[in-house]
Amino acid sequence: MSASLATVSYIAATILFILSLGGLSNPETSRRGNLYGMIGMAIAVLATVFGPRVTSGGIAWVAIALVVGGGIGVYLARTVKMTQMPELVAFMHSLVGLVAVLVGYASYIDPSASAGMSGAETAIHHMEVYVGVLIGAVTLSGSVIAFGKLSGRVGGKPLLLPGRHLLNLAGLLVVIWFGYAFMRAPNIQAGMMPLIVMTVIALLFGIHMVMAIGGADMPVVVSMLNSYSGWAAAATGFMLSNDLLIVTGALVGSSGAILSYIMCRAMNRNFISVIAGGFGGGDAKPKAVGGPAAPQGETVSVSAQETADLLKEAKTVVIVPGYGMAVAQAQHTVFEITKRLRELGKTVRFAIHPVAGRMPGHMNVLLAEAKVPYDIVMEMDEINEDFPDTDVSMVIGANDIVNPSALEDPSSPIAGMPVLEVWKANTSIVMKRSMASGYAGVDNPLFYKENNRMLFGDAKKMLDEVLAALRA
Repeated sequence: MSASLATVSYIAATILFILSLGGLSNPETSRRGNLYGMIGMAIAVLATVFGPRVTSGGIAWVAIALVVGGGIGVYLARTVKMTQMPELVAFMHSLVGLVAVLVGYASYIDPSASAGMSGAETAIHHMEVYVGVLIGAVTLSGSVIAFGKLSGRVGGKPLLLPGRHLLNLAGLLVVIWFGYAFMRAPNIQAGMMPLIVMTVIALLFGIHMVMAIGGADMPVVVSMLNSYSGWAAAATGFMLSNDLLIVTGALVGSSGAILSYIMCRAMNRNFISVIAGGFGGGDAKPKAVGGPAAPQGETVSVSAQETADLLKEAKTVVIVPGYGMAVAQAQHTVFEITKRLRELGKTVRFAIHPVAGRMPGHMNVLLAEAKVPYDIVMEMDEINEDFPDTDVSMVIGANDIVNPSALEDPSSPIAGMPVLEVWKANTSIVMKRSMASGYAGVDNPLFYKENNRMLFGDAKKMLDEVLAALRA
């Protein structure tokens, strides 16, 4: 393939990637967006493999890599459960960071990478290597810790070291100093030491940054790491002089940054406060005098039959899915319940919080998989004001996103976070396995409210019983 044809192919792939992002912005066009992305990636891979940069001898090695990588991808796609998707995404981000680090070192060590460059061009290339390795190392270690937190291998509580901000500042100053030494290094051997020191500091910074972020902020972390992986890919593109990698990385990086900003706004947070140490598992502030008391009272339990009776009597129902629904794989039963209620003339809608689940859009994907109609799936801002006119609000495995403390208790660790105000419905039903607190580690006063009922047990099992009662 000639260089001009490869360039045209890259342009076509770039256009398809942009169309893919546009399609993914709406549930009704998301399938088309995914198709555009897959076609674009196929074109990009073929143009690279058969382009002028890969020699005939190198095609065999590339083919082996494609078979091995593709095989792993197919295996993961067929075996990974929907509940494991957040940690899989974090794992994929770590691979992008690892690639950026390895390409950076290879590009610096390989004399041919800077052959024929002038002094200024060599300096720019070295700067690209330094920044690319820096971003890649932070993405790598941060994503590994995020994977551990999302999979339960690392605790969800934030690790807040004394003087952590000073530690971060000191690390940044050391990175800048060694960057200066790296740029002035007379040869590759002299430049390796500053590069290695910076890599170690960047890896430690990535670990420290994500360890300091609490469980309730993890969806923001996933989108933030998505942005980092995009910038790491862009940096790799600069090191390899690959325009497609630069453009694609910039698309991923900017879209991830925008998503992180949107999610922070939805949580009444700012990006700096998330990085500085997010809420979730931290100690609550001292109670203000006359402030709200700790949750107290008795819960009222209901059976599946009683839940079905409440749903039969209701005219309007709002269902709030959470991570518990994903764990129980209950979305298909939820759809059958929805279909049955609509057959009975009930108005049924779903309320989705921006950070429900463990990654952005987690609940939307689950409901789409179960074929829940898009037009009855509402965002928090669209439906919150309708709860006072709702007969029954049904919470399936959610906790922090329906916690009244966020609005009623200024001393709560999640104070100020917008939540779905399910307690304003005539009756709220919360489905949980136990009274355990949510991922943020915060007690929930909703359970003790007079109009709330608790349906304890495995979500799939209990919903099957509710469905059977509705059909009886």
